[in-house]
Amino acid sequence: MKIAIIGTGNLGKSIANGLIINNAITTLYLTKRNLDELSEFKGYKNVSLSSDNIEAVKNSDILILAVQPAHLENILVSIKPFLNENHVIISTITGFSISKIENIIGEDNFIIRAMPNTAIAVGKSMTCLCSNAKGENRIKVAISIFNRLGNSIVIPEGQMQAATVVCASGIAFWMRLIRATTQAAIQLGFDAKEAQELAMYASEGAANLLITNGNHPEEEIDKVTTPMGCTIEGLNEMEHKGLSSSLIQGMVASFKKINTIKKEQI
Repeated sequence: MKIAIIGTGNLGKSIANGLIINNAITTLYLTKRNLDELSEFKGYKNVSLSSDNIEAVKNSDILILAVQPAHLENILVSIKPFLNENHVIISTITGFSISKIENIIGEDNFIIRAMPNTAIAVGKSMTCLCSNAKGENRIKVAISIFNRLGNSIVIPEGQMQAATVVCASGIAFWMRLIRATTQAAIQLGFDAKEAQELAMYASEGAANLLITNGNHPEEEIDKVTTPMGCTIEGLNEMEHKGLSSSLIQGMVASFKKINTIKKEQI
């Protein structure tokens, strides 16, 4: 694949690393105003560094836009004359709708929105994808790219706000749960480093059980709860204190907030 990442900041670098490590490129252009910040990519075969977005567009088929939201419109306007029938445009910019992109470059383009999360830096992102009508013919290209950087799912664009809460904000929610588990482990006698290690790998194991077995969480809970045992005692106490309710209410509050922000932007 001939790919260009337009605006190679932290997210762009993470995507680039994943593509290079997984040998997923024929050529890769990385653009940024200050090329010194891309020095880690010097010397890689078939990877070009440039401050010229037009050069990158002309030499690539897949354009991954990873710029700041305030810069996207001007960049789309500048590259529009150089887009051809083969270009696939993948925008990672939160809150910049497909219709807004179409209004700038035209709806007769393959346009895809991608919403990864910060775990993309370690190849474990849960990335949500959606596209315009024409982009449906190239959505498999985006799936191929982001499955190399974790896992991906195609959803309607109307669900992207909710997906931001579940997957992007969700990283913070899970971090807080892991932190709480760490604090509890310290109180139970482990030192801080041991406590965090126990919390991290216990949570990873729980997720991987569901991913590997495809079970409902309650099926796995049933395997570790025994009559009058310590696990059910702890679970019931957490529920009495509102664990599930608090998490759900927090995510709903986050969703309401993101929709308020979107209305303010409009």
